[in-house]
Amino acid sequence: MDFIRRGGTRQAAFDRAVALPYSGSMLTWEDLAKDLSIQTESKIVLLVIDGLGGLPLRGKTELETAETTNLDRLAMRGCCGVTDPVLMGITPGSGPAHLALFGYDPLRYRLGRGILEALGSDVEVRQGDLVARGNFATLRDGLIVDRRAGRIATEECARLCAVLNAALAARKDPEVTLTPGKEHRFVARFRTAGLSDALTDADPQKDHKPLVKAQALDAASAKAAAVVNAFLDDVIKILAAEPVANAALLRGFSAQPSIPLMPDLTKLRPAAIANYPMYKGLAKLIGMTAYKVGQETEDLFTTIEAHYAEHDFFYVHYKKTDAAGEDGNFEAKVRAIEEIDAFLPRLEALKPDVLVVTADHSTPALMAGHSFHPNPFLLVAPTALPDETGVFTERECAGGLLGRFPSLRAMPLMLGHAGKLKKFGA
Repeated sequence: MDFIRRGGTRQAAFDRAVALPYSGSMLTWEDLAKDLSIQTESKIVLLVIDGLGGLPLRGKTELETAETTNLDRLAMRGCCGVTDPVLMGITPGSGPAHLALFGYDPLRYRLGRGILEALGSDVEVRQGDLVARGNFATLRDGLIVDRRAGRIATEECARLCAVLNAALAARKDPEVTLTPGKEHRFVARFRTAGLSDALTDADPQKDHKPLVKAQALDAASAKAAAVVNAFLDDVIKILAAEPVANAALLRGFSAQPSIPLMPDLTKLRPAAIANYPMYKGLAKLIGMTAYKVGQETEDLFTTIEAHYAEHDFFYVHYKKTDAAGEDGNFEAKVRAIEEIDAFLPRLEALKPDVLVVTADHSTPALMAGHSFHPNPFLLVAPTALPDETGVFTERECAGGLLGRFPSLRAMPLMLGHAGKLKKFGA
C-alpha cells in the first residue's frame, strides 16, 4: 500500500509483487497457481464473445448499438473493466488471446495455429510431425486472386482433400495427409524425420498477390521448407483442372508443443464448449475436455447444460461476432451480439458461482480484422462488489471497478472469486 500511496497504480503494485524471488527463481502465476489452488465444488463459467470490442460508426460501436438487455442487467449486478490480451498496442491472434484468458503468458507460450487446428480436427499429431492450417485458393496467371476459393462448400473441401490424399498416397516419405475442415479450410500434416516448425507462412495474406513459398528461419528448418514447398507445387499440378480451388496456402506451421495442463496448475476440471476446431484444439492442448457441439448458437447452451454436473470450469466460445467483424459487416456484428445476449438467461439459470463475459480480442468491423483495442470484461459473483457500470459497452466497462488490466490476470480473478485459492503467505 505504501507503493500505491507514493503514486504507483494498483496494477503496478501487483506486478511488482509477483516479481519477488520465489523458490530460487522469479515468482510467476504458474508458481502461485500450483501452490494456492484448491479443489472446491464452486463453478466458473467463462463466456468468450469472440472479437466483441469495436469502433464507432455514426458515434456508436457495435456493442453500443446493439440491444443488450441481459448483458446490461448483468453489468449492473457485477463489476467491470477492460483487458489487454498481450500488451497495449499489440494486436493478438486468437491463440495468444485465449491463452492469456486461461492464465498462460502469451509471450512465453508461442503456439502455431496449425497445432490448434489439428487437435481441434482430431488429427493425430506425434512428436516430430509438422502441421499447418491450410486454405484452398484460386490461382490465376501466377496470382492468388481468392485466398478462400470463393469459400467453397465443406463437401467440396472434403472431395479435394480426398483427391490429394489419393494422389499423394504412393509417397511414403514424406507422408502427407490432409484433413478437411469447414468450407475452404483444411489441416496438412507432414510426417518424416528432421522437420522443424521454424518456417514463414506460405500465404500472401491478401488477394491479388503472387504465390508465396515457405522460408526456413534457420538452417535446421531447410528440410521442412523443401518438403512444404514441394507439396504446394504438387497441389497445383494435381488440381490443375479445378475451376476454382486449384492451389493451397499454408500458415501457422507447428510441431507438438510442451505446455503445462490446466488441471495440473489449477486443480480445475475444465470443459470447452466450442464448435470451431481451433478453439477446441487449444482447449485440448491445455487439458480441457472438449465436447462435440453442433453449429447453432443454441447448441452451445444445450451442451453446457448437459454436462454441467461433470465439471467446475466451463469455457464457452461464440464465434459469430468475430466472423462479422472480419467481414467488415457492422450490422451483422450488431445482430450477432443481440443473438448471444438472448441466451444469457440460460447461463444464469445454471447458477454458476462466478460468471465472466468478455472477449479474446477486439475485431472492429471498421478495421475488418483483429485489433489491439481493449476488451470489455464483466464478472458476476456473490463476492464481487458491484460498480456503477450501467450498460455493458467498451466505454462503460473502462470506467468500472476493475479498471484496465492484462487478460493474464483474469484466471486468478475468477479462481479467487470462486474460493479456489488459498491465502498467500502467513
